[in-house]
Amino acid sequence: MTAPFANPLLATPARALPRAVAVIGAGTIGPDIGYYLKSALPDLKLYLVDVSQKALDSALQRFQDYSKKAVAKGKLTKAAAQAVAANLVATLDYADIAGCDWVIEAATENLTLKRKIFAQIEAVVGPDALITSNTSSLPASQIFSALKYKQRATVTHFFAPAWRNPVVEVIRWSKTDPAVVEYLRWLFCMTGKLPLVTGDVVCFMLDRVFDNWCNEAALLLNQATAAEIDSVAVEFVHAGPFFVLNLTRGNSIITESNALQAQQEGGHYLPVPVFRSVDTWLTVPPGKPVEVAAGTAKAVRERLLGILLSQSADIVDRRIGDAADLDLGCRLALGFRQGPFELMHQLGSKTCGRALKRLHTERPGMPMPQRVFPSYQNFLRHILVDDIDGVKVITLRRPEALNALHDEMTNEILSVIQRFEKDPQVTGFVLVGYGTRAFCAGADIGRFVEMLGDEWAAEVYARDCARLLVHLDRCAKPVVAAIHGMALGGGFELAMRCHGIVALKSAWIQMPEVTLGIVPGIGAMVVPYRRWPHAADTFNAMLRKAERLKASRAHELGVVDALARDYASLMGKAVERVRELSGQIKPIADAPVSVSIAPIEAKAASGQILSRECIDLIEKAILEAAAAPTFATALEVGYKAFGRSACTAGAQEGIAAFQAKRRPDFSKTK
Repeated sequence: MTAPFANPLLATPARALPRAVAVIGAGTIGPDIGYYLKSALPDLKLYLVDVSQKALDSALQRFQDYSKKAVAKGKLTKAAAQAVAANLVATLDYADIAGCDWVIEAATENLTLKRKIFAQIEAVVGPDALITSNTSSLPASQIFSALKYKQRATVTHFFAPAWRNPVVEVIRWSKTDPAVVEYLRWLFCMTGKLPLVTGDVVCFMLDRVFDNWCNEAALLLNQATAAEIDSVAVEFVHAGPFFVLNLTRGNSIITESNALQAQQEGGHYLPVPVFRSVDTWLTVPPGKPVEVAAGTAKAVRERLLGILLSQSADIVDRRIGDAADLDLGCRLALGFRQGPFELMHQLGSKTCGRALKRLHTERPGMPMPQRVFPSYQNFLRHILVDDIDGVKVITLRRPEALNALHDEMTNEILSVIQRFEKDPQVTGFVLVGYGTRAFCAGADIGRFVEMLGDEWAAEVYARDCARLLVHLDRCAKPVVAAIHGMALGGGFELAMRCHGIVALKSAWIQMPEVTLGIVPGIGAMVVPYRRWPHAADTFNAMLRKAERLKASRAHELGVVDALARDYASLMGKAVERVRELSGQIKPIADAPVSVSIAPIEAKAASGQILSRECIDLIEKAILEAAAAPTFATALEVGYKAFGRSACTAGAQEGIAAFQAKRRPDFSKTK
């Protein structure tokens, strides 16, 4: 297998996708892991193994219930649901899993039991079969100590609910073949997960944060009630620690994991005894906080913040995990509103220092940061950077938003290009999206909400959002977009400013802004008409009717330079295209172009009624930009049109509908 890449999909896998997988344990999380695998790999043969037929029957019923709900919500077709239920075997006999490519143990957190299970597994599967454990706290070195073939075994720690939560920790330990870790990263990324590699220590990375966050909350019960603590905690998380413990029935998990951590790292990690005596906490749900006295709130807030920063800094200082992975994992797996280092940056040294000082005084022994606070900010949060033979591959990594652009990501992409564009060892750049679902699903509209009704602010915002794209226009080294899945709105505006585009045959492009009552203001009404004037009719339909453009048709039109059959060939073609364009970049036309627009009904390709005012703004901007004497002047037309669209009734309705997750009604707008 190739050397590790930051983007798992850049690796050449040592194995094919699994054909048969066994999940040992049909209790809480095992069936959820199985459902995720069958949903992602419908042709997979899945074995569910347990000592209880009742548990197996319940697990099979869960598969049916999940599938029915998915079909009812339109997330699965009936055919897809049938595929999930096919090739599903529930068994009490380990001998049935002899031919599996991968066995995942998801039994109780008991070291003796797990070792017994792995002895049974290794007795029946082949020496090349992968073996992993779903433990949340037990180190791989302890679990697999008796295995004959340790090199094929490690921990793959899923988070509940495993069929939906994207995060999975992959543990790198001394006996595991590094190729196994890289294969698992590739496999998880291919199947829609977010694999985060961590060191082989008790509780790994994310549970160190979660377990100690909950344990600290329990220690604070001598100062505040569970409801009060949860009410203070929601500044940092979407749901307070006691609410989550009720939801997951997690008291025993905290007791077990913190006892283990205390045994290995010191008595300050001992679990609070109350976890053993309480079944359900008396707390409040998210969104219904109780009043908390100022002094109490301050004490609770500082201790919770202190433990979060303590554990996070310790994880990075000891290289248990990566800072960017920790921030992302805390948000996606644990429900934090911001990653701990993002929070550290926002709150500043004074506030963070005060919280850590309180923790140090009241909780002696807890680890403290080993560096000054600013030094913990020296990492890229939203992109990954790799090198393939002198070509820098920049991966947009915001999987929770399908890699949608926002200010921070834009700044990071720009910073990397500026850093390397004058480096003689770098030929050029490739932009690609993380995972398999999307190149980039557009731009976040969060800030735009604040600008509704303010033409000048919206115009300035559009111009500011275009700073990366304008830099690409001037970049002397080639930048190529590698499109897979979808490229929507601002994502396609980014791609069209790259000097070349390659795409998977299955990829597609869309400009959906008109369905929200707004115009695409950072180049879509300008650039395509100057780069591909022969395809003007196609772009007219995309901008005014939100028509989708398939990659195959885009290739016929010359918008896409090359098509690829799979991710590996996509990246190969992207790197090749960078080399072809080196020294051969053609600037976007800096002169007027001829464009004609035929009248249309205010209706999208999907049949949705659209805002006539919005369509009129788009048409006027297209024609005005085409007639502009320079490219720069044409771009200004787009920025101004975006500003005007912010003041329309259509934009008010479209954005309100988007926020409310409903279909917009433009019938009462112009």
